[in-house]
Amino acid sequence: MFSGIVQEKAIINALEEGNEHLTITIDCSKNFTKEQKIGDSVSVDGVCLTVTKKTNDSLTFDAVKETLNRTIIKNYVEGSCVNIESSLSYGGSVGGHLMSGHIHLKGQVKEVLIIGDSKDIVVDTSPEWSKYLFEKGYIGINGCSITIGKVNDTRFQVHLIPETLKTTNLDSLVFGNEINLELDQSTIAIVDTTERILKNKT
Repeated sequence: MFSGIVQEKAIINALEEGNEHLTITIDCSKNFTKEQKIGDSVSVDGVCLTVTKKTNDSLTFDAVKETLNRTIIKNYVEGSCVNIESSLSYGGSVGGHLMSGHIHLKGQVKEVLIIGDSKDIVVDTSPEWSKYLFEKGYIGINGCSITIGKVNDTRFQVHLIPETLKTTNLDSLVFGNEINLELDQSTIAIVDTTERILKNKT
């Protein structure tokens, strides 16, 4: 589990295609890598990946075909900037909202509005998932815990404060970019349960 509070930005150092998987190596700080060990889970742009190799300043992961199809990982090139977060420790604080690291879908950036030092971003999703979007609800965007703003059909808006822009890769988003989206699991459970109850009553 993760909190959606990005610890740092890392850079893709190498991408190596294997048999039905992609090996990803990222450069990150020594402070981050020293907390990790082989087999640990790390959120990379919101995707829960397992550490397979480490050095003092790099971590390596394998992404299988299902992960590549569902996320933006196959869009990475060497030099891409990614958000990273260690998995939560028992008893630790949760500054954002609980996230599993399992991406539901990819969204697409439709508008980027600069408002002083902040930005508003409009994201397009899909009809299948839009029923789980509610104003003031939570969503994970590239591993960042974000509060949803206005919702209109399959699109929603988020307001990004200067601190979020400074510490994550969301500041580099432009029109047409794809992003990883993890919907709030509590919202999904409530909506699906309500639909099932109403269906059974008819």
